[in-house]
Amino acid sequence: MSRDLTLDDCVLAGIALAAGLLVAFLSRTLLRWLAKHAKRTRWSGDDVIVDALRTVVPWAALAGGAAAAAAALPLARAVQHTVNQCLTVLLIFVVTLSAARVIAGLVQTVTQSRSGVAGSATIFVNIARVLVLAIGFLVVLQTLGISIAPMLTALGVGGLAVALALQDTLANLFAGIHILASKTVQPGDYIRLSSGEEGYVEDINWRQTTVRALSNNLVVIPNGELAKANMTNYMRPEQQLTITVQVGVAYDSDLDHVERVTAEVVTEVMTHVTGAVPDHEPAIRFHTFGDSRIGFTVILGVGEFSDQYRIKHEFIKRLHRRYREEGIRIPAPARTVALQQGAVVIPQQRTPDGVVPGAAAPPHD
Repeated sequence: MSRDLTLDDCVLAGIALAAGLLVAFLSRTLLRWLAKHAKRTRWSGDDVIVDALRTVVPWAALAGGAAAAAAALPLARAVQHTVNQCLTVLLIFVVTLSAARVIAGLVQTVTQSRSGVAGSATIFVNIARVLVLAIGFLVVLQTLGISIAPMLTALGVGGLAVALALQDTLANLFAGIHILASKTVQPGDYIRLSSGEEGYVEDINWRQTTVRALSNNLVVIPNGELAKANMTNYMRPEQQLTITVQVGVAYDSDLDHVERVTAEVVTEVMTHVTGAVPDHEPAIRFHTFGDSRIGFTVILGVGEFSDQYRIKHEFIKRLHRRYREEGIRIPAPARTVALQQGAVVIPQQRTPDGVVPGAAAPPHD
């Protein structure tokens, strides 16, 4: 100590600590009140900021009170410097964690508010958090008097070795950034890969893309493989899509009547079934004279890819019931087999000139 400790020094130090505690308590109470009002707003960014301030401001008040108390005491210069340095490092640590939380929260808020950006993709959030923590770590080292220039040089040289050792990891990282930047795939999209995997994209992080199949199983695909694969995105450029159902009726059917009845069923399904497109115009196209039926295609509109199964299910049930009520037949394929006593006659194909292949040629006059 530079001089003897007196009662006045203790009183001043106690007042400084008490003031720091009081300011921390009042600020936390005020910020709690602000947090309640922030939740009433549409923008979620103010919630993130207020939540971070609830951590930073009380700790800053406590650190300030402790620094004032240390300054009031007759401490040696070296001890005073150490105390101030420790309090500074503590404050930088708290500010860094809070800043990482704020920036990561704001990045997530921005991505969720824009349809063209990956709303639930964690890759941008993780990158922002790591960058803020790295900057805070360098600031702490500089505060402690440790030169960061040699460290940066070593990191630059060692980065080459790390890049070579983590080629696949870095490839997946940049592939994920490329996928998100190109906006070809976003969380929530339904995709199908040429290798057979399909489902809803749950998340795209720094290494992999998680896809939830219709069976609710998660399929994990490395970003590098996703970037190289042939892929169909059923949500872009539009979420709504059309599906086709193949139908056939007997040759003795009145096709105008068939078309009118089918169009009524399509309208009923589009209006009353969840996931259908109400303003979809019925489209029925006859296209084939089949072996036992006249085939035609019915085009239906669905809201998204997974709705097609429910729409087809309801359409086939209602169309089958309506055809029975209207007397419209859907014939099954039939085959006639000619039997001869003691042998089975196998039908033969005839050539255009009427000659059966493999049979003897008729005699010439």
